[in-house]
Amino acid sequence: MGIAVSNWSLARAVSSAGQLGVVSGTAIDSVLVRRLQDGDPCGSVRRAMSRFPLPDVTAHVMRRFFNADGRVPGEPYRLLPMYRQRMAPLRQQITMLASFVEVTLAKEGHEGLVGINLLTKLQMPNLPTLYGAMLAGVNVVLMGAGIPREIPGALDAMSRHETATLKFDVEGLPAGTTEYLTFDPRAHNEAASEPLERPLFFPIVSAASLAHNLARKSNGRVDGFVVEGPTAGGHNAPPRGTMRLSESGEPIYGERDAVDLAAMREIGLPFWLAGGSGSPDGLDAALTAGATGIQVGTLFAYTEEAGFTREIQRTVIEAATAERLTVRTDPRASPTGYPFKVAMVDAQPVLHSIRTRVCDLGYLRTAVRNDAGKIIYRCPSEPIDDYAKKGGAEGDTADRQCLCNALMSCIGMGQEREGYVEPPIVTSGDDVQYLNRFLQGRDSYRAADVIAYLTRTALVPA
Repeated sequence: MGIAVSNWSLARAVSSAGQLGVVSGTAIDSVLVRRLQDGDPCGSVRRAMSRFPLPDVTAHVMRRFFNADGRVPGEPYRLLPMYRQRMAPLRQQITMLASFVEVTLAKEGHEGLVGINLLTKLQMPNLPTLYGAMLAGVNVVLMGAGIPREIPGALDAMSRHETATLKFDVEGLPAGTTEYLTFDPRAHNEAASEPLERPLFFPIVSAASLAHNLARKSNGRVDGFVVEGPTAGGHNAPPRGTMRLSESGEPIYGERDAVDLAAMREIGLPFWLAGGSGSPDGLDAALTAGATGIQVGTLFAYTEEAGFTREIQRTVIEAATAERLTVRTDPRASPTGYPFKVAMVDAQPVLHSIRTRVCDLGYLRTAVRNDAGKIIYRCPSEPIDDYAKKGGAEGDTADRQCLCNALMSCIGMGQEREGYVEPPIVTSGDDVQYLNRFLQGRDSYRAADVIAYLTRTALVPA
């Protein structure tokens, strides 16, 4: 869905209905401080912050970022320092606070399960994000966009408040050299004593072979899988083999990209199907194939509880009703190199416009060892001259988009720059073009409506 589209409000609604509600943990630290700068009008963020076990961190964040009156028109957001391999303890603690707040709010008022979703490729914030979520009692961790083989061991360690370590991907390292990311919970939380609940871990995979590898070779327990096909929103796995493009410039997926569900069943762990399964018939087909259920994103993304701005929701729903909505799998938009789904109205990205290249959030930067032996950070969506000075090939920058800023704009937190607001890029699964079948004349709906539709049950009047 993007950054904070699956927010605490949506996750709480889904979990309250007996399903697994999942919050997005991507860039959640920036989301937290922007909510505070916008005044936290309902007070929910501050209520959850008051329960964080490090009150000095909460006090600092309040002093630095809270604006009771909200920002004035044209006022830019204050930024957090961009992540690096080694960060000041306070910077990590703010990340812990942010995921703690999101999970705490998602778990309020019900006994259901709550999960958190992270991107494996966004390595640097992941450990403090996970620990903060665990402090709030998160029940499930879901991770895709990479091979999260070391995450189970990290969850085991952090549940005991012990140091967790991940291999750090750095381009250009000499053969035999390895860099690491480390996170010591006791360096932040000295009073920690009682073990934390170790959440279930569900990697998101696009092939049975990867699931089998993770089940056998991860450094800890894997509890199940989300099996995601190329019709799912956000980042997609690239097609197997040589990348071939259609006449419209989209990756061509074939039989080799279909997941072997018989092989998934043989692993012996539960799995859920994602991408193209968000319908009652899709749920029935998944259960028939041996899946435990389905993961649904697209239908929930446009609910009243979700984080998309009302303008984006209205634009997409109106375009779906008028059959003017499509989805493009763009092979170059994302600086990660993964194909990325972009929602389109009349063949144009939803509400997107040209922007000036700026890199000031930096979540998708890649670590690179330069000629001097120093680790630097670059992104093909940053200013082209900057990228080239860091040793990047200028051709890598063509058509790249700043997803960090664009996805923040999707939730109404776009940075303001000299008279313009960062434009959004809306991501959705291919199923969004069939949204009209679900709407049946409505121009808005809630999470409970989606669950009733998928499970073929009638809503009980409030």
